[in-house]
Amino acid sequence: QIYEQWEPSPPIFLLTLCSSSSGSGLRCYKCADYTGRCENVQECTFEDSCISLIDQGGKTIRQCIRYTECDVSRLPQMFPSISRFTYRCCNSNLCNSGSTAPAAGPVLVLLWSLLSFWWFWF
Repeated sequence: QIYEQWEPSPPIFLLTLCSSSSGSGLRCYKCADYTGRCENVQECTFEDSCISLIDQGGKTIRQCIRYTECDVSRLPQMFPSISRFTYRCCNSNLCNSGSTAPAAGPVLVLLWSLLSFWWFWF
């Protein structure tokens, strides 16, 4: 007699999560302009965060940054020509887009729903 053991494969979304986080560094948008639109993507080398900084004149700067430098006391040293600004630092791929709303919320809800569905049926 031949016995076969069937092992269910992990759900596709789990494979996607595992494969997207391994082997590549953080990616951030990189630009400095007044339009607020940015399409250039930068592969971060030593940096572990992305920044989106807007000066009082409306110029937006997006780039990679070290999280330890993303501090209101350090940023004026890094951007000496800018006196007043607002900024946001984050640490997921392309998180420094024009949107200030957190992008993780809807993704986490979707993943939780899929995981619940998978757990119920298997």
